[in-house]
Amino acid sequence: MINLLFAFGGWLLSLKKNNVTHVDIMWSLFFVLNALYFYIAFTPSLRAALILFLVLLWGLRLSVYLAIRNWGKSEDARYLKIRQNNEPNFRFKSAYIIFGFQSILAWIVGSIFLIAIENDHPLSWLDSLGLLVTLCGIIYESIADYQLMQFKNDIKNRGKLLQSGLWKLSRHPNYFGEILVWWGFFITTLVTGIHFNLIAPLLMTFLILRFSGVTLLEANLIKKFNGYDDYQKKVNTIIPRFWKK
Repeated sequence: MINLLFAFGGWLLSLKKNNVTHVDIMWSLFFVLNALYFYIAFTPSLRAALILFLVLLWGLRLSVYLAIRNWGKSEDARYLKIRQNNEPNFRFKSAYIIFGFQSILAWIVGSIFLIAIENDHPLSWLDSLGLLVTLCGIIYESIADYQLMQFKNDIKNRGKLLQSGLWKLSRHPNYFGEILVWWGFFITTLVTGIHFNLIAPLLMTFLILRFSGVTLLEANLIKKFNGYDDYQKKVNTIIPRFWKK
């Protein structure tokens, strides 16, 4: 219910702005709200506090970063295309096509926090490993986003492709960090057994690699940058690796 209410507020804002791009800013906040709700609903534990801390760290950072990146810009090309494909009355259709869909998706993926926070098993080395993987993912993604933002803010780099720093090791280091985040959360739930908790990392990995992440972005980058196909041949898509000879 909390996800749907938050999505409804985002949809109302889109009616006023005639722009739905802010749903990207809302995406990670769905998970923050879920984790906070589960933490309050169950007896707090050290594991629950650590999970909540990492969700807050990941979610708030990503939301602020996207807010800064998208501030004052027109509607993202992805949503413009969706708008064009769903006219007339996209303003009202977006309530379920964009905001409703993402709120339900976030609820399904965010169910892993229910499993992690409700978990009453003693802390184990698996918890430590999972928390460390998630933290490394947050740091890796943050560095990649910062490097990209600094590169784009330099007017000398207009029309150029970032191929240094973490972006020299893989074409989408931010997505690599994001995938680490979710598999790290999954590891913290392993003591409960492998069941519904596996949906979160698998679904997020699929979304990043095949749905709304790499696939769409690569198609746009090939059109935008000359020589991007050479960059593809030299550098791995997700997993970091030194440039091939």
